[in-house]
Parts: sequence; structure tokens; C-alpha cells
Amino acid sequence: MCNFCLSRRGLLSGMGGLAVATTIGAVSTGAAFAQPARSADTPDAALARLVEGNARYVSGKMAERDFSAGRAARTQGQAPFAAILGCADSRVAPELAFDQAPGELFIVRVAGNFVTPDGLGSLEYGAAVLGTKVIMVLGHTSCGAVNATVEALQKGNTLPGHIADLVRAMKPGIEPVLKTPGDDLRQRAVVANVQANVRRLQTEKPILGDMVAAGKLKVVGAYYDLPTGKVIMV
Repeated sequence: MCNFCLSRRGLLSGMGGLAVATTIGAVSTGAAFAQPARSADTPDAALARLVEGNARYVSGKMAERDFSAGRAARTQGQAPFAAILGCADSRVAPELAFDQAPGELFIVRVAGNFVTPDGLGSLEYGAAVLGTKVIMVLGHTSCGAVNATVEALQKGNTLPGHIADLVRAMKPGIEPVLKTPGDDLRQRAVVANVQANVRRLQTEKPILGDMVAAGKLKVVGAYYDLPTGKVIMV
């Protein structure tokens, strides 16, 4: 039976903290699985690992890896140390940007890197079940979703299909920026969107907010600079 199936059984067997405890126990004690070691076991260590990996990426000194090595072992389970809520933009690949091997990052992506119900559940699963120690909301420069939201809010135009849903979702975080003076409105909107989603995840009940308060999880924000590849904390 897969990890998710064992985890799902735990999630459905109770409510609140009981459900989380049951889920973690189901995954970590299953006789059929030997969980891999986690690369970082504290929020600070996990964040430091991301920063160090990005520094290697920017300098062009990424670690050499045989991606086939460990493939069989990964069928036994996963122990990612960090989760990334990133944009769906094809130019930003978190595993490369942070120079991490398969199994190290738990990634949720949506155009505009904002919290959706499904994304929230995924991040909760990553933290409570898989044991991720840090969640990074990762925006990027020249974000088309953010730019479209800024333009729609300024001009009042409606985007076609479900693209308009992206604007509605990002509006609360971005709209205040339109009312404040300053240069480079679109980049300020990128940062504001990241920060709004960080604040939400830091207080989201019943799982993430409690883990943050207990010091078991850190939620941070950053953006990826397309020209340089550098990830800048905000």
C-alpha cells in the first residue's frame, strides 16, 4: 500500500490533532517502509540548505548527481525537508534553483504562487505527514499572472475563462500596492503577493499555524530573479 493510502487512512480516522498524529504514525511506523533520512531536521537548517543550494546554482557550481542513483530507494518513501509554493512559470524550476535532488522538495505550483484550497491541503500534508520543516512562497520577476492582475485592477478589464479566477485570488494581496506611491509597480506587486500568502500560511488553522507557533515549521517568502537566478528573501 502506498504512503498516501496509509496517510489518507490516518487523516480520515479522526479530527484535528488526532488525525495528524494518526497519519504521521501510519507513515513512520509502517513495517513495509523504511523512510529515507531527512536532509535538514529544523526550520533554520532547512532554510539554510535552500539558501546554500541557490548560491551554488547562481555561481554555476551545482552538485554533480547521478539521477538514477537512489531511484529504487525512493520507492520506499520520501522525506522532503522543504516545501515550495511556486509559480507555474516554465522558467522557474525549484529543484534547479535550489540545487536539490529528487525527493528533497515538496512542490506546489500555480500561476501566481497563491494559496488555493487544494494547494493548502497539499502543504498541510507535506508539513504534518511528510515532515517538511520550511515552506517557501516563491514568486519571480516578470510574473505574467501578477502583471495581468495589476493591469486588470487598474483598467477594470475582465480576463477570459478561468484566468479571471487568478485575478480574484491575487487581488487582496496586490490591490493595496496600487494605492501606494513608488517605482516599479509590478515588482512591488510580486513582493506584496508573496508576503500576503506568507501571512496566510503562517496563521492557517488547524495545522500550519499551530506548527509555526510551536516552532516546528517556518513559512518564508522570496522571489526568483530571472536574469540572475538568485532567490531574494522578502
